[in-house]
Amino acid sequence: MDAGKAKHVMSELDAYAHWFVAPNPSSGGHYMTVTLFAEFADTGRIARDTATVFLRGAVSRDLAYDARLVVSELVGNVVNHVVPDRHRSSPGACRRIDVIYKMFPKWLFIGVADEDSTPPLLPMGDSLLPELVGELTEAVLPDTGRGLMITQRMAAAVWWTPKEGGGKTVWCRFDLDGGVEDGPY
Repeated sequence: MDAGKAKHVMSELDAYAHWFVAPNPSSGGHYMTVTLFAEFADTGRIARDTATVFLRGAVSRDLAYDARLVVSELVGNVVNHVVPDRHRSSPGACRRIDVIYKMFPKWLFIGVADEDSTPPLLPMGDSLLPELVGELTEAVLPDTGRGLMITQRMAAAVWWTPKEGGGKTVWCRFDLDGGVEDGPY
């Protein structure tokens, strides 16, 4: 992303989201939280662009691509599937999405928090058996869970935690190899 586009993304963040960046010198980590709203048309794009800005120069291009895809899938799940808990919703209100980045020397953690306490259905095992694939591939693909399956394939680990007061956060971890071997992103 060039400097002009990065500046444009930052201006959009100021307009559509609240964001907070905090380096923690004692832990060697960097943190960023972005609050988005599911009802905005550009929520997914802003989430992906934010990941790009946060990861630029810190990770390889391949890892940045994987992280962008994971953010896109997890935010898309909130936009398409989340129904806020009764005590967290009000008529006409926007659904809040917090995208959390925590980068340490060895790991990148990404969390996507929403206002629905319903646990995500994390896929277990392969949902597509190779012997069933033939001319009817679309007939044997699962109807749901593909975004979480992609996330599980890209990240080293995927899990979820309940939030105090309601809602949940879906987390994933990427292992960093300590280098930016194919050039900084």
